[in-house]
Amino acid sequence: MCRRLHRYFALSSEESILRFSMAVTLFVTLLGVFFGLLAASLTILFDAVYELVDVVMTGLALLVARLITLSTSGGTVNKRLAERFSMGFWHLEPIVLGVNGLLLMGAAVYGLVSAVDGLMHGGRQLAFEYALVFAAISLVIEVGAAICVTIANRHIRSDFLALDAKSWLMSAGITVAYLFAFGFGLLAQGTRYEWLIPYIDPAALALVCLAVLPLPIGTVRRALADILLVTPPDLKQQVDAVAQASVRRYGFESFRSYVARVGRGRQIELYFIVPGKWPAKTLEEWDRIRDEISDAIGDDTPDRWLSIVFTTDPEWAH
Repeated sequence: MCRRLHRYFALSSEESILRFSMAVTLFVTLLGVFFGLLAASLTILFDAVYELVDVVMTGLALLVARLITLSTSGGTVNKRLAERFSMGFWHLEPIVLGVNGLLLMGAAVYGLVSAVDGLMHGGRQLAFEYALVFAAISLVIEVGAAICVTIANRHIRSDFLALDAKSWLMSAGITVAYLFAFGFGLLAQGTRYEWLIPYIDPAALALVCLAVLPLPIGTVRRALADILLVTPPDLKQQVDAVAQASVRRYGFESFRSYVARVGRGRQIELYFIVPGKWPAKTLEEWDRIRDEISDAIGDDTPDRWLSIVFTTDPEWAH
């Protein structure tokens, strides 16, 4: 049993790291609900909701990562999956990333509205002792999870894991704000600042929401660019350089290139315009030229979709 759990949550692959992150997130969520109700704190309950959104989206990310791996790894079952979805599952990755970012931003907006409403209606009382206990436990767990995911992702280089690590850091930042706010509330009891105590919970919630609201914007922007198949300039420049060198080397008339990034997938289509009066070549010779161009482009992994076409008719290149 212990060996199975170790293999299931081993931080050696994207899927196992996501499973580990989901398990830790779910634990922190349940912890937040428990202590949030004990402390009567909207801020802690918001944190629990934020974590719940994260664990649901991490589950979707895990499913997409699994589908991408299955569709590109071969095997009888995987071949049937590839035949059913012949264009792959790369397009799901930016969709999940974009929805994840939008949901996190939506949770922050909702929390901000609730905080403003609380401030306008005199705030609320809460049990600071419970709140501080939760903040301390949560901070240790979140920082530890962020470090583990970040270190593991140095070799994997996954966008999903990068966003997951960022989410853990965002949660840790929220928790630090809790510690300061609730610590001040505990120390303010019986002093001239006691009148501020009811406003601490909504004020802390408002500040946290304002801090985390813009953080997923970059992820949403990139996901939208992938969904809309916006041409990545660096990849386009690299492919054009290889294609131009091939035109000079083999004497082609010109070329057309079409590139897009869809999640971890790289889609590249190259069309070379060949002079119409060229002597005939065997298919093996054309394949050799394709192999040379493919090697020059590089990054020959299951996540690269490369098509190279030779034609004498420019209309086929549009």
